[in-house]
Amino acid sequence: MAVNTRTVSAKELKRQAEFGEKVSALLSQRYTDKPLACVVTYGCQQNVADSEHIKGMLDKMGYAFTDKREEAKLVIFNTCAVREHAEDRVFGNVGALKKYKLANPDVIIALCGCMMQQKHIAKRIYDSFPFVDLVFGTHVVHELPELLYKAMTRRKRVFELPDVDGVIAEGIPVKRDNDSKAWLPIMYGCNNFCSYCVVPYVRGRERSRQVDDIVAEFKELVSEGYKEITLLGQNVNSYGKNLEPRVTFAQLLRMLNDVDGDFRIRFMTSHPKDCTKELLETMAECDKVATHLHLPFQSGNDRVLKAMNRGYTREKYLSLINYAKELMGDELSITSDIIVGFPGETYEEFLDTLSLVKEIKATGLFTFIYSPRVGTPAAEMDDPVPHDEKAKWLAQILEAQEQISAENMKLHAGKTFKCYVVGKGKLGDNYLAARTDGNLIIEFEGDDRLIGTFQTLKVIEPLTFVMRGELVNN
Repeated sequence: MAVNTRTVSAKELKRQAEFGEKVSALLSQRYTDKPLACVVTYGCQQNVADSEHIKGMLDKMGYAFTDKREEAKLVIFNTCAVREHAEDRVFGNVGALKKYKLANPDVIIALCGCMMQQKHIAKRIYDSFPFVDLVFGTHVVHELPELLYKAMTRRKRVFELPDVDGVIAEGIPVKRDNDSKAWLPIMYGCNNFCSYCVVPYVRGRERSRQVDDIVAEFKELVSEGYKEITLLGQNVNSYGKNLEPRVTFAQLLRMLNDVDGDFRIRFMTSHPKDCTKELLETMAECDKVATHLHLPFQSGNDRVLKAMNRGYTREKYLSLINYAKELMGDELSITSDIIVGFPGETYEEFLDTLSLVKEIKATGLFTFIYSPRVGTPAAEMDDPVPHDEKAKWLAQILEAQEQISAENMKLHAGKTFKCYVVGKGKLGDNYLAARTDGNLIIEFEGDDRLIGTFQTLKVIEPLTFVMRGELVNN
């Protein structure tokens, strides 16, 4: 493995388990019933996966769980730093707990995640939110038992925010939010340094988990009945670059596809800079790998892409999309991310993005107005276009995509799909929602017992963003 990657030792994990036992003993002394913990998660799927490990450790220490913050003895906010809106929500929700903390001084309020790894944010928490007891960064999640013990036994606040290059901690307990759908991190961190993005600064450099550890966890998930398993990484296409011997992401997918069982593999996020023909061919050839490609292009203009430090051109992106369509045809579903109003972007350059939207005809888009992040190069760039004007550009993207989505849905009228039933639908009280291999949503009337199973559905009415379907008797 690369020099900058440190795997947490078995000795350290045992030490944390011992602190967990100490916390458990304290909880038994202080409370008759199991105290409740509330873990609030913001941001990406990686944060969701981190929160599942946090809850796994808390479960081992003797906590039960609640979604209601003002009945919990421990409230943990797992934060996101990607956009300003997410940060504002955190500050507002933490501030709302001040009265609850004053009335219940035994309650512990903690913050972790990407926001906390930024020095100016940590300082604001320290100076303006004195009722926050514990703050810890992205590189020490596995140390939660020790940090929580310190917060429970010391009179001073605990801030643990080491500036390290990243660690990998295997064997951390996990309490999953879903009984049939699972998140599986395969790597952490990012080396891309897109000029607008704070992730490399708060998540550290790229480091890949060992193949054997991933395969073992994957097989365990399959044996436990998980039907949809999503592989996570800030850039999954970079998987294995720091491993010896080298293993590509495509090779890892083939290994997992060969595991016995009835399941579907998804992955995110995929970076165009590192997306290879080998990966696209693997998607087409592996029957258990979903034919859904989330490939963010962010902008359709080459000058803006260069200013973003994305590492590819519009032509390169289109060549990948066209090759993927050539291999997978109508089975392929494409989704992407777009940033509107990057500093210095002109309306004419924005129109290149709009034209790319119309050319690739994606199933869905995740669109955002540029949000400056402290410490990134883009935050220092001139940004003369007012927010209101950027909002008008965004509206053009949304209008175009709505029309494209409706047209895409019509192409599937009368078709049948093997779908994974994900939960309750929105078209009616007795409707369920199911996801196709290509990540399309079909809603149908059915019994709740079908949730968490694969079913064959026929599309009977395409709508704009979902389709109405009916069960096909197998």
